[in-house]
Amino acid sequence: MTPPELACPLCHGTVFRQEQGRLDSRWGITSHRLTLMICERCRYILQFYDKHSIFDFD
Repeated sequence: MTPPELACPLCHGTVFRQEQGRLDSRWGITSHRLTLMICERCRYILQFYDKHSIFDFD
C-alpha cells in the first residue's frame, strides 16, 4: 500500500516546497517547530507540527 499523495486543498496541486518555521505562543512560554509545505501552484501554506512541548525553547 502506498501512502497518499499530499494535495493542496485550494487548487489540488501536488508540487510543494518544504521549509522550516517556528511558532511562538502569545506570551513566549512555548515554541513549536513547524514544517511548512508551500504549494508551488497557488502558494497556499500547509502547516505541520514537528514537536509540541513546553520545554522546546529553540
